[in-house]
Amino acid sequence: MGEPNSDKPHDVPAPERIAVCKAQIQRNAAELGERLRSGTPVAELIRERTAFIDGLLADAWNRRLGQNSSDVALVAVGGYGRGELLLHSDIDLLVLLDDAAQPSRQQDLSDFLRFLWDIGLKPGHSVRSPAECANEARADQTVITNLLEARVLAGSAALWEGVRSEIAPERMWSSAAFFEAKMAEQRVRYAKYHNTAYNLEPNVKEGPGGLRDIQLIGWIIRRHSDAQGLQDLVAYGWLTDAEYRELKEAQEFLWRIRFALHALTGRCEDRLLFDYQRELAGLFGYRGDTGNEVVEGFMQDYFRTVTGVERLNELLLQLFNEAVLHREEEFSPTPVNDHFQAVNDYLEAVHPEVFREHPLALLEVFLILQKNSTLEGIRAATIRLIRQHIHLIDDAFRNDPEACRLFMAILRQPGGITHQLRRMNRYGVLAAYLPEFGRVVGRMQYDLFHVYTVDEHTLFVVRNLRRFALEEFQHEIPLCYELFQLIEKPELLYIAALMHDIAKGSGGDHSEVGEKVAEEFCRRHQIVPRETQLVKWLVRHHLVMSMTAQRKDLSDPEVIHEFARIVRNQNTLNHLYLLTVADIRATNPSLWNSWKGALLQELYTSTSWTLRRGLDTPPDHAEQISAAKDEARALLQRFGLAEDAIAAVWENNGDDYFLRFLPEEIAWHTTAIAACRPEHLPLVLLRPESLRGSAEVFIYDRNRDFLFAQSTAVLDQLGLTVLDAKIIASRQGFALLSFNVLEQSGAAPEGLFRLANICDRLKEVLSGGSAPPPPVSRLAARQIRHFTVPTKVFFHDDPQNRFSILELIATDRPGLLSKVGQAFMQTGIRLHNAKISTIGSRAEDIFFITDRKDRPLSDEADRAALRQALIEFVGDH
Repeated sequence: MGEPNSDKPHDVPAPERIAVCKAQIQRNAAELGERLRSGTPVAELIRERTAFIDGLLADAWNRRLGQNSSDVALVAVGGYGRGELLLHSDIDLLVLLDDAAQPSRQQDLSDFLRFLWDIGLKPGHSVRSPAECANEARADQTVITNLLEARVLAGSAALWEGVRSEIAPERMWSSAAFFEAKMAEQRVRYAKYHNTAYNLEPNVKEGPGGLRDIQLIGWIIRRHSDAQGLQDLVAYGWLTDAEYRELKEAQEFLWRIRFALHALTGRCEDRLLFDYQRELAGLFGYRGDTGNEVVEGFMQDYFRTVTGVERLNELLLQLFNEAVLHREEEFSPTPVNDHFQAVNDYLEAVHPEVFREHPLALLEVFLILQKNSTLEGIRAATIRLIRQHIHLIDDAFRNDPEACRLFMAILRQPGGITHQLRRMNRYGVLAAYLPEFGRVVGRMQYDLFHVYTVDEHTLFVVRNLRRFALEEFQHEIPLCYELFQLIEKPELLYIAALMHDIAKGSGGDHSEVGEKVAEEFCRRHQIVPRETQLVKWLVRHHLVMSMTAQRKDLSDPEVIHEFARIVRNQNTLNHLYLLTVADIRATNPSLWNSWKGALLQELYTSTSWTLRRGLDTPPDHAEQISAAKDEARALLQRFGLAEDAIAAVWENNGDDYFLRFLPEEIAWHTTAIAACRPEHLPLVLLRPESLRGSAEVFIYDRNRDFLFAQSTAVLDQLGLTVLDAKIIASRQGFALLSFNVLEQSGAAPEGLFRLANICDRLKEVLSGGSAPPPPVSRLAARQIRHFTVPTKVFFHDDPQNRFSILELIATDRPGLLSKVGQAFMQTGIRLHNAKISTIGSRAEDIFFITDRKDRPLSDEADRAALRQALIEFVGDH
């Protein structure tokens, strides 16, 4: 592209030169961005960007410090030194200043660096003498790393050569010490990203499997030898030609994404945020029937690419560890069987033809690792052999009874199941053996709910099930540990876990399609019919328990009875409960909380009781009401509350109240109401720990307009998540409201100041009478705007004809429940119960409603009016 300022004389006034250089930088960035869009190879664009900046800096240097300066040098370090400069990459510079340099050099350097800032380059720089540079490198591995690929841009090359000799491996940071330091650094970096490449908004540069992993390979090999680039790794025997091509293609793909991010944002942006994923997918030519399909296709290629980089990174680093760090050590191979031997606690194929001659060894190797706890892993050369022979896992292999026996043996081992399934997935064996599983490898669902790819989520479910079996994790969910001891064949649970989402993205209902895949798997692996039916049922119905717990009224005996009819028996219920808990806990780290745990346990306990009672015995509401009253009365008498005080409170509440609250809750409410005088209303109480695993906010006040809307607006503004709402209108014009709430973190509110603030704010607003609710000014999360959900309203009939059941689907945003309350008030709707469920950005809320005369909404005109009001209040505007 030529010298950036070659058309300008050296005595051009500074302001004009600054403007000229700024314009050149902008033109260069715009031109390269356009060429990226037109399909120019990104490596070519990176070379040109680097050359352009090289010329710009050299010209500026020569103007101020002269071309032949012998006492100072300008050195490019880091990524810039490597020649990998993207549009807005950091420009890392080292200025070497000889000890004998004239004092005037400091001013020249200051002018030079200020000029770079003036033209908008914002370089990262350090000014050091050669001795200082060597001392810094000796003390800090990040400094020696930056210097590994340094190159002189201008000034004295001799100064830099002096530094190079001082930082040689024989003087500091031997290849072994450097390797250990970089491994520790990688562990810290991986931990920052939760040790997974599967993040919703991954970092293309720093995340696991990102560009930094490729750079790490280069640094370690370069420190050990005179290799200059990835191509040299083939010549030195570190990579095969196929592995080099895979690594190079991955680097080009990641470079292209990162370059596009810089062009799109106009800054050094390395995070693949939701804000850019759709646009980049379109830029790179991805197509689909829906926008989500386009993004998901792009992101699946991204995740498969970084997974491949992770595999190669692991392979090369282990190979280096074996060939270099332990080169001087003598290890005698210990035979394991005819196919494998142990070397330094790692498993190794006895010869390179093992897998070609005995393809079943591709499964056998993982079973051996499970059975030998002293083995730490597989040697790098054998990992390479596995990858090279994956093609041998074909239909004949999959249908071989011995292959099926080996796979089932892995699932039946007492330990190591999760580790080996993860290892099989990492090496590509699991995808080859289960082709349906291979189709979901790297598949991300474009929403805020599923934070892992389908394959990663699936293996987390298996891990969670395994943890239920271990006493050391018993404290996490004691009931799961207790029930797991009753499971006769845990492998059936693991199969159901592997299959439950295996049909995601295949079209149709993934539960139904997955059931067919599970049936074929069981047939091939000779699972007996009775057990096959259980696996199929679990895959088909793996969502039914969570949906029932979170979307239906568990205080309704009919709901429990219907769920019990679906489950049929205690053994199936035990399996489903374990699978459901494992599934929810593997979907999103922030999804599981004490509230969900309490709901599922309540459903499990109620269903167990119903199954013992018998499915042919219809639910008895009167029996449940009587039992609730008896238990609550016993508690109240223990508290010292007189019978007439109890009766005075209870006579205002209908039977519905005693169906919908637990005896302990009834006792708490009764005590508070009995002690409250009318002039002291509203009564607002909060207890941070309830039997339902959340905090409970209890409000007792005169029944009036906006009561629900005001209450939910305050709770929302205070940053509390409403999980459940119950509203009971008493016979004397009062209303009882109960809200189960948690902080947005999923924890219960705590601390005297926080609890008092919640109560005080509610009292303040509710004391204002029937005024419209205060606006909720809390900001929505940044990501929400990329996942707007069309507002939909559905009506369902209540089997007992007590309520109309309203289902609202909308974008979750601050103030949503308050707006729902305003719509109810405007249309004369009375709310009795609410089940609040948020799935990522999607609110799926259930409301049990009647008209003001406590009748279900049977008139279509009334339903249409309510639907329109809800869309106006909560829809996107």
